Amino acid sequence: MIVDLFIPCYIDQFYPETALNMIKILEKVGCAVNYNPEQTCCGQPAFNMGFWDEAKEVGDKFIREFQNDRYIVCPSTSCVGFVKNQYNEMFHNSVLHNEYKQIQKNMFEFSDFLVNVLKITNIGATLNGVATYHDSCTALRTFGIKNEPRILLEKVRGLELKEMKQSEACCGFGGGFSVKMEPIAASLGHQKIEDAESTGADYIISTDASCLLHLESILKKNAKPMKIMHLADVLASGWD
Repeated sequence: MIVDLFIPCYIDQFYPETALNMIKILEKVGCAVNYNPEQTCCGQPAFNMGFWDEAKEVGDKFIREFQNDRYIVCPSTSCVGFVKNQYNEMFHNSVLHNEYKQIQKNMFEFSDFLVNVLKITNIGATLNGVATYHDSCTALRTFGIKNEPRILLEKVRGLELKEMKQSEACCGFGGGFSVKMEPIAASLGHQKIEDAESTGADYIISTDASCLLHLESILKKNAKPMKIMHLADVLASGWD
């Protein structure tokens, strides 16, 4: 199977190792990986800030870069969610109507693709320590993705998974929300950190690097030893 990758702009800039680890895992389970270096962004940041014309221009570029019938795998539920939902508003009955519908059908978040398409639950990873999982708002409320990451994490040797209180509560990021409403975003983030700490976890794991970026900034500012890890980074641990 040949799969296309969509690497979100913020992962490309802040967590490129997560993208590389996703490639490593996909190749291990037998996928050939295709990456178009011309790709940039799906248009979500501009859309969420009210710049719909600019978002549509970026989305137009995105659609034209994935005009084939291959699966598209992405390590971010927020980006996948944006393409699957908001593209209906931007491109319905447009000249790209059929193309965006095909992309919506083909596009999958990483854990969803592994568990529900490839039917793979054990990557053979090893990571020693205690972890707690953060359900991102987009993963949970847009897709209903809750069990897939946990199924994969339960098979990681040496990792003890403990559920935190309010694992489904927002971490406070919310894209532009964390800029416009910084006190509220910070408060939500601090509460999420406290809930994670109460489990005794060494790691906070999620499928959304945007949430992890927000939480990591709070951990670093307060000199806390807990680490953040994207699911792909966990599943790529402990094997060559």
